[in-house]
Amino acid sequence: MALHSSQRSEAGIPGPLSSYLNRIDEYALLTPDEERRLAQRARRFGDKNAASRLALGNLRFVVKIAFEYRTYGVRLLDLIQEGNVGLLVAVERFDPERGNRLTTYAVWWIRAYIQEYIRRSWSLVRFGTTRAEQRCFYRLRRERQLLERGGGKADPDKLAAALGIGRAELETIESRITRRDMSLDDPAYVDTDETRGDRIADDKPGPESTLAEHELSDASREQIRAALDGLDPRERAILSKRYLAPKPATLKELGVSFGISRERVRQLESRAKAKLRESLAPLWELQG
Repeated sequence: MALHSSQRSEAGIPGPLSSYLNRIDEYALLTPDEERRLAQRARRFGDKNAASRLALGNLRFVVKIAFEYRTYGVRLLDLIQEGNVGLLVAVERFDPERGNRLTTYAVWWIRAYIQEYIRRSWSLVRFGTTRAEQRCFYRLRRERQLLERGGGKADPDKLAAALGIGRAELETIESRITRRDMSLDDPAYVDTDETRGDRIADDKPGPESTLAEHELSDASREQIRAALDGLDPRERAILSKRYLAPKPATLKELGVSFGISRERVRQLESRAKAKLRESLAPLWELQG
């Protein structure tokens, strides 16, 4: 970045970033010969001072790359920091004997770290897990602008073709890219203390519904108790042992217990059920 401090203020560059740019201006750029000598020392002898000088001499290049991603809603200083990590990786792996400048090799590492940071910051939901998503995340906006240069809206089919994906896949990826996470603590409206979380409807029933449910529950218990009281002792015992016991009794076992036939037990059970249905019919209608 060639802007001086006064020019950076006029350009709207924030204070912390301006201070950082002023600081890295203190490190001189490296000539091709200087870069080659430093890289050879760092690679052959593990010279950390040489590696540090290589990184410091290319910090402005990282800033230049980071500025290309400033429209993604991520703090520029954070992008620069991630790009610096990519630069350090490039310095460690750089081989000067291949005949390339460090910036030619490092640009791929710098972009990779910046792009990965943007994807991680974009959403709490993991994004960019497929090659198509990663490719579209950064190319979608550029390809759309190219198609819209002639005026009008970009045709989805042409946009999908330019990205090398299908129309349906484009719509899915585009919806994920354009929808950012929202905080429930964000203001619901301008100039208000009410948050988005305050506007979310409560799924819990209100006081009126709760009171009505309690009253219905109490009425149900009373009606069930009255229905059971309408059975004779033997009918109540048969239903209790058949349906309420931990280990339900069989018709044969009940017949032996009461000294009656199995068929008679079945008849008593059927009669008890019919009485209960008749007694509880109003309750079922009320609940239905």
